[in-house]
Amino acid sequence: MNPFPASQPDGPGPHHGAEARKIILDCDPGHDDAVALLLAHGNPNIELLAVTTVVGNQTLEKVTRNALVVATIAGITGVPFAAGCDRPLVRSIENAPDIHGESGMDGPEQPEPTTTLDPRHAVDLIIDTIMAHEPGSVTLVPTAGLTNIAMAARKEPRIVERVREVVLMGGGYHVGNWSPVAEFNIKIDPEAAHIVFNAGWEVVMVGLDLTHQALATPEVVAAIEAVGTKPAKFVMELMEFFTKTYKDAQGFDYPPVHDPCAVAYVIDPTVMTTQKVPVDIELTGTLTLGMTVADFRAAPPADCHTSVAVKLDHEKFWNLVTDALVRIGEVDP
Repeated sequence: MNPFPASQPDGPGPHHGAEARKIILDCDPGHDDAVALLLAHGNPNIELLAVTTVVGNQTLEKVTRNALVVATIAGITGVPFAAGCDRPLVRSIENAPDIHGESGMDGPEQPEPTTTLDPRHAVDLIIDTIMAHEPGSVTLVPTAGLTNIAMAARKEPRIVERVREVVLMGGGYHVGNWSPVAEFNIKIDPEAAHIVFNAGWEVVMVGLDLTHQALATPEVVAAIEAVGTKPAKFVMELMEFFTKTYKDAQGFDYPPVHDPCAVAYVIDPTVMTTQKVPVDIELTGTLTLGMTVADFRAAPPADCHTSVAVKLDHEKFWNLVTDALVRIGEVDP
């Protein structure tokens, strides 16, 4: 596995002659959200327009601080960060301290953030950003519960036809993790997920069936270690903590690093195979609340606007992550 580009990178920024994909990253850092943010910042084919946070892996206050910590570690400047919804639409708050710790990003030593928050609510920042860009040019990449995205679609319905696509980390068509059939990001706010999946825009569901293939194996960790920078060391320490909690909580030998898979798909769709299939959200099942119900029984209808990710190119995916870390380079505190 060769994590390094053929030529010396000149830092984050678009390839000459290639138009970077514009994204809004909606997240709840979170160890894997942190890696997703670093990948989005460090890859030259992504233009990070905004970062928004939402309650999820930990409280809104904690995950927002974590996002600002990652921005400080990676030297992300000129990108607005905004805090969003502090609770699901109608349900009680559920967090995941057994996986992410009490801070939401336990493990590494965290510097005091130097990035400041945009004064807008995340929902308004999402709307403003989409409406300020050409239709079809902005991709939403939610890697958390879908509360902010649902609220934005309800507050300003015009964004639905302007968004290029929604590439989300969440769900699973065969397996769950917060229940036998429901994945955490969907289960914590299934009503929001129902809004997002039924809004009519193109949705790519990068769910557990795919992300459980994105394991941080010893070879992966060694490639990250070889980068040798402070941001790379930060990722290594994230993976050390993540490895232990995933082993203790869910029995994985190596942790699945879910959220950067969604960013990777936007960078290079060939990093995974996807299948067009109708998907809807279960809202009333006693045992199946939050299940992402994918209908594989027949060919999808012509108006099907949802796809699911099926198979990951593990080496290509992790090369994108390590390459991003190389491009970010050493960042002065």
